[in-house]
Amino acid sequence: MEADGADWSSGVDPTKASVARIYDYFLGGTHNFSTDRDVARTLEAIEPRARLITRANRAFLARATRFLAAEAGVRQFIDIGSGIPTQGNVHEIVQGVDPAARVVYVDHDPVAVAHSTAILAGNQNATVVQADLRDAHEILEHSTVQRMIDFSRPVGLLLVAVLHFIADEDRPASIVARLRDGLAPGSHLVLSHGTHQNHAETTEAVSKVYRRAVTQANAQARSREEILGFFDGFELVEPGLVQGPLWRPDTPADVPEDVERYWFLGGVGRR
Repeated sequence: MEADGADWSSGVDPTKASVARIYDYFLGGTHNFSTDRDVARTLEAIEPRARLITRANRAFLARATRFLAAEAGVRQFIDIGSGIPTQGNVHEIVQGVDPAARVVYVDHDPVAVAHSTAILAGNQNATVVQADLRDAHEILEHSTVQRMIDFSRPVGLLLVAVLHFIADEDRPASIVARLRDGLAPGSHLVLSHGTHQNHAETTEAVSKVYRRAVTQANAQARSREEILGFFDGFELVEPGLVQGPLWRPDTPADVPEDVERYWFLGGVGRR
């Protein structure tokens, strides 16, 4: 059953669309309202590949997280802008490598937080915090984050498909820098971001829909150079900053033939 009328939606205004719930809809989830679905369909009219792009982004998150846990030896993670949990979540991936690995999800959407809380009940090594990415200090100093994360040891910081909802006036590069400065050497940044290069008309139309229909969604695609700047202080691991499906695909068949039309870039950097 979809979100309308569900108990966990109590206190949430169903007339206001949410980035997290639109994302959930594109992933085939059921925790979304009719308002979210209406916005999603408008986005699909602009970009017919919207579902495929969203799922490719989710697949990038899974591969990058698996790399951090299985190859880089990271055992604690902060996933900011985590959204509504779906199959193949960060905690499922990393705890599949090491059941003691710790994960803190962070999101400002109350539905995402409520559903995360329900899913994580009984998992002592994973939790969720309601906070806004724009307040990096609050996230780093939050009592739950401090309890779960040992900042003297490497951390996997996940900023996947979230920074393009932070406007330039909120200084997203400074936000990332504040988060970076709280991390120990050996920490990693996993980041994906929409890019307007070669897709300016589509990304501007998509951004306008978000700005008009979604509260606090100042959607803004950026150039490769701007996105690369978020990795300041990190050393990119191979293959660098690339279109999401090209970041360490599991098989060649996982790369779509029209990969140039998947207008988001993804990368992993090591501090």
